[in-house]
Amino acid sequence: MSPEEILAAARAKGLRIATAESCTGGMVAAALTDIPGSSDVFERGFVTYSNLAKQEMLGVTETSLCAHGAVSEEVAREMAEGVLAHSQADLGVSITGIAGPGGSEFKPEGRVCFGLAQRGLQTRVETIEFGAIGRANVRLGARNHALGLLAAALTQGS
Repeated sequence: MSPEEILAAARAKGLRIATAESCTGGMVAAALTDIPGSSDVFERGFVTYSNLAKQEMLGVTETSLCAHGAVSEEVAREMAEGVLAHSQADLGVSITGIAGPGGSEFKPEGRVCFGLAQRGLQTRVETIEFGAIGRANVRLGARNHALGLLAAALTQGS
């Protein structure tokens, strides 16, 4: 589903979308707001690159950051839920990952965690291992996956 189709589906359901992005730096928000007329669906985007920004803007807990690290499903969940808590959106997606170069034995380059929160539904989280395919490719893959999560949420029950 293209960004245009995501916006149309959200519009048809009367839903507003917001994003919380770390390693993608706003690429999902940009993909949606590149579409003329998106302002009736896209509510806001949070670019929370630092841990402090995740805490201040989205309410991610220091406990989760210390226990699991920024690149974790726990933090992706808190980011997605923070999107809904700090906006008027009905549907929020979050991305936190290691675009590279670099990484570690425990958190390799290309690991990206996603959260999807929708009012009234349980938050879903998942991790995708894109691998060491280069920073630009990891970021593009993460953007596309997040758009896919939004598309799937909007077509469920249709």
